Amino acid sequence: MKFKQFTKLQGFGASIFMGVFYAVAMLLIFLLGYTALPGNMDELKIALVNDDEGEAGTQIADQLAESLPFEITTNISNKKALDRLGDNKYSLVIHIPENFSENAQSGKSAQIDFTVNEASATMVSSSMKSVVTEINNQLSAIFSTQTAKGVLLNMNVPEEQADAIATQIEQAYVGNYVIMNDVPDGMQNNMLPMFLTMACYVGAMIAAMQLVQAFNQSKGKTSRTKLFGYVQLSALIIAIVSSIFAVGIAVLIADLDTDAIFKVYGQQVLLYMVAFNFCAIFTFLIGEAGMILNIPVLLSQTIANGATMPRDMMYSYFDVVSYITPMYHSVQSYFAVMFGSTEQAPFLWGLVLVGVVAVLINALIVTLVHKKVPVEASEDVPVNVPVKIQHQS
Repeated sequence: MKFKQFTKLQGFGASIFMGVFYAVAMLLIFLLGYTALPGNMDELKIALVNDDEGEAGTQIADQLAESLPFEITTNISNKKALDRLGDNKYSLVIHIPENFSENAQSGKSAQIDFTVNEASATMVSSSMKSVVTEINNQLSAIFSTQTAKGVLLNMNVPEEQADAIATQIEQAYVGNYVIMNDVPDGMQNNMLPMFLTMACYVGAMIAAMQLVQAFNQSKGKTSRTKLFGYVQLSALIIAIVSSIFAVGIAVLIADLDTDAIFKVYGQQVLLYMVAFNFCAIFTFLIGEAGMILNIPVLLSQTIANGATMPRDMMYSYFDVVSYITPMYHSVQSYFAVMFGSTEQAPFLWGLVLVGVVAVLINALIVTLVHKKVPVEASEDVPVNVPVKIQHQS
């Protein structure tokens, strides 16, 4: 066979198409999706709670509300704001305590609390840390300058008193950076919810193509209902086995709490079944060509799963994708289980809902689209074979 003949084979043309298609789809989806960073930072919501009735607290609160490029809520209690921060409704909570002005005027440390939820999208936690650092630097400079004015009036002072004044300048303002739901050090820990989800989803997507192909090849050997059941049972077996290895690797490499292992394993099995049926919709509908549709949907979910940016920052397309596909629900559920960031139940139910809808759609496709094929007689059991009875004399 010459190379020219080889290039006429179906596999050669299909490989070229998939290479071009995957490159175009991936770059378009990723590059367009990530243009939301940092352009949509102003879509993030923060809470600014001022419990101080003094002049200093009010002045700082007004300045922050005017200068920070976020959607700011002010008429809220600190407790409620922290609760919403835990549920990722806010990206940052700034709290000015009630004794802030009093401490500032009396020469004591005037403290402001900045609370960030680390068990959230990586872009949010890292950006908020930078914002807090910048605010603290500016406020420290302002308070040090104001305190220094008093020092100028006391130039000829004893050494001990000079040291005390210097300390007063350094401690005039204290920015208290508070971490909620601390994530262990290492990128592997922060990205574990996304990596577990993606590994499971990609495996389920490939299995959907292969098992649906087996379904089509087995038509006529038994009923469509039984074949559909065999496909689901096969997927369940794969889910149970593959999840053992996935969770095992997570335990070995990441700092996964032993108390969460069984919860993570159970969700991994559930996610596999949901992802399998979700991906199988396209393969049941149009066969192996369904992978052409499954790939853009997969790539879209890598942005829409909430691991790198929250829904507030997503463009409308990715926001919609996050609701109707499995990955967002899985990633957020893993954040809840591993780091205690919020309640797990809403995200688990969201995952279950996507799975139930996917199974129903697949059942309808099998019933309405796939033609009923007469079941062949089993080769193991002869049909209508006359039985010859010998009589012994």
